[in-house]
Amino acid sequence: MQASVPSLNTGRWLIHFDYDAFYASVVEHEDPALKAVPLIIQQKQIVCTCNYKARERGVYKLQLMTDAVRICPEAVVILGEDLTRFRDASKALYGFLRERIWSDRAERLGFDEVWLDCTDMIDYNAKLLSQNDLTNSFFCMDRDDPTIGFAFDATALFGQTQPAIASEGVLLDEDRLRLHLASHLARHLRHELESQVGYTATVGIGPNKVLSKLVGNVNKPHNQTTIIPPYEPLGTPTSNVTQFIDAHDIGKIPGIGFKLAQKIRSKVLGRTAVINEGLVMVNASTKESVSVGDVRNYPGMGPEMLEEVLGGPGAQKGIGGMVWGLLHGVDNTEVKKARRVPASISQEDSYMKYLHNFDEVRKQLLLLSERLINRMRVDLTEDDEDDASTKRWMAHPRTLRLSTRPRPPRDADGVRPRTFHRISKSAPLPNFVFKLDEQMSGLAEKLVNEVLTSLFRKMHVESSQGWNISLINIAVTNMAESAADTKDSEGRDIGRMFRRQDDILKDFRVVEESEAGNTDDPVAAHPDDGMSSWDSDNDDEDSEPYACPDCQAHIPSFAWAAHQQFHIMAAT
Repeated sequence: MQASVPSLNTGRWLIHFDYDAFYASVVEHEDPALKAVPLIIQQKQIVCTCNYKARERGVYKLQLMTDAVRICPEAVVILGEDLTRFRDASKALYGFLRERIWSDRAERLGFDEVWLDCTDMIDYNAKLLSQNDLTNSFFCMDRDDPTIGFAFDATALFGQTQPAIASEGVLLDEDRLRLHLASHLARHLRHELESQVGYTATVGIGPNKVLSKLVGNVNKPHNQTTIIPPYEPLGTPTSNVTQFIDAHDIGKIPGIGFKLAQKIRSKVLGRTAVINEGLVMVNASTKESVSVGDVRNYPGMGPEMLEEVLGGPGAQKGIGGMVWGLLHGVDNTEVKKARRVPASISQEDSYMKYLHNFDEVRKQLLLLSERLINRMRVDLTEDDEDDASTKRWMAHPRTLRLSTRPRPPRDADGVRPRTFHRISKSAPLPNFVFKLDEQMSGLAEKLVNEVLTSLFRKMHVESSQGWNISLINIAVTNMAESAADTKDSEGRDIGRMFRRQDDILKDFRVVEESEAGNTDDPVAAHPDDGMSSWDSDNDDEDSEPYACPDCQAHIPSFAWAAHQQFHIMAAT
């Protein structure tokens, strides 16, 4: 029985940005002279990333540093353990792109990738096109100002295509025109990113997140690629989506992690796929490839079989149907709206050797805790509008989570099995971490002493040999946003509103003649002489509030009866 084929939603227009050699680009941006030499960013004993000069010499990401230096001894090596500069650059680039779209749907993946949902911009500009003069089209970047934008040729699609074909002679139906608009918008944003900020990016354009990300990888670096129709019918050789995605290894599909990919490979191969040996294992790094086409065409393969293979305790509900959709290039997840604050903040480090005693563990917990508190102050605070010299918290995380990844013992043959399993414990985050007037080192020590030490000992039994742990992660989660007056806030800051009410309402106050003083304005001096005065009953009686003898509050006359009733009920 042939499994049902999911339907592809083609009504969205997504642009995926992947900054070229991001870590190296950040360092080069700080020191442009490094652009001309091979540059390696090192973390631990590994090449975190390198620029294209180094790649031309044979250096590659996740290579052992000893091998990288051997083949390229003239390379400049920069330590990348401190992620502050990369995190700050990522936030700045994200803000730059986010400000240029209308939907506010801008989602980051790591430091160097961003999805933009530009559907509203494309649809708006499609309606403005003159069908009689598509060659001289204008893309409007501001709905309130039709002069802001750029000129383009709507008859041609900008950049590379997947599959690679010439655009001349192609029938320009409505969807094809929108695809052209998306490609020119991507070109414009890439140009602005490079000319104004100094970073280059590889871009993919498609109808959803998985296709836009994958198609952007086709023509790296500093290029853009659009996947073009026909998109459907999926599962047939005539679909460009089917041809494109079938050629990928199962582990290269976004949304299918290494564990899921290994289960699927095992089903298709009838055995476990052999993992490449090495210090670092990259997603889908196996000695044999199982393509999406191999999986899709496996006898009986469909959402039901995938549910049997991938389901079980702890598995996502409907995992089989979700993965079956990804194998057809179907991804209905929305690009998330930009958040005022991150969903979580974490700090982690990896270790190649034993942590022999708790003093060594405690040293690492202190280091990670201080970094975490610093990150919280950077990402979760803002200048107070009432006092620019002070900071206020935009959000208060409520949960502290400690995670570790124990390294498993070696097998009888001396080979250590690979594992990605983490164990975790959580606790309420103490309020003292939010004290901005205290030193971070002191707060970190207090956090370790009062919370993290207990969590660690609950996770790991005391051992005379120490702990063979490959990773420690400390995170704060469960964000409770503080009220604010911005459009992105989930609530309004009532306290601030009351503090500012005198300033806000000053233009609406009714000023008595005695308060106003002398004036040459006859209407102001004699309000009854003009239309500036409204008739009312008992103006004199209502002009002054009552002073409550019980609580000393000043109560307007219209609320006096209710206020008296409040005291009567409180007394009873």
